[in-house]
Amino acid sequence: MSLVELIAQADERGLAASGLACLDRCVPVLGGDDDVLRPLWARLAEGGDWRSPLAEARSALGAASGTGTSHEAATLTRRMLDAVPAGPSGAEIREWADGCSVAALQVHRLLDTAPTDGTDAVSTLTSPLVAAELRRQVRILELLANKGAGPAGGLRQALDVSMEGRRVLRAVVSRRSRVRL
Repeated sequence: MSLVELIAQADERGLAASGLACLDRCVPVLGGDDDVLRPLWARLAEGGDWRSPLAEARSALGAASGTGTSHEAATLTRRMLDAVPAGPSGAEIREWADGCSVAALQVHRLLDTAPTDGTDAVSTLTSPLVAAELRRQVRILELLANKGAGPAGGLRQALDVSMEGRRVLRAVVSRRSRVRL
């Protein structure tokens, strides 16, 4: 199933986790640490309101420097963070999750150092970093759609996939930082 189809079929919890995962993978662009969104993941697993942990994450990432990245990638990531709905449910969660998916792919495209001619969507989508991000997004939505994994199982597996992607992007950001020095 395609990413668009998976997003269209996802329930509110799946959409919230998908959007949060996209944002989580892009945290290195803002210079944030690996645990900054952990409380949001925990709140999503518990099923509660996430206003307080969201305010803490915004505060922590507001102070982050975001060195070693493109300005546009940092702006896209900041917009994802600023647009997080007050809670992991409601009508706005679908729009946010869809926007996060697009923004995360764009961030990865901006940071991908693989040579492409940039003239068509196919060469952009098949660049290694973007293709890996697309696979992660699909995998996370598939995990969350698997009702047999149990309520926490799918989230835990989604978080694991997201952590892998965050490590990859952190390495890209670090490499870009060293090259600029």
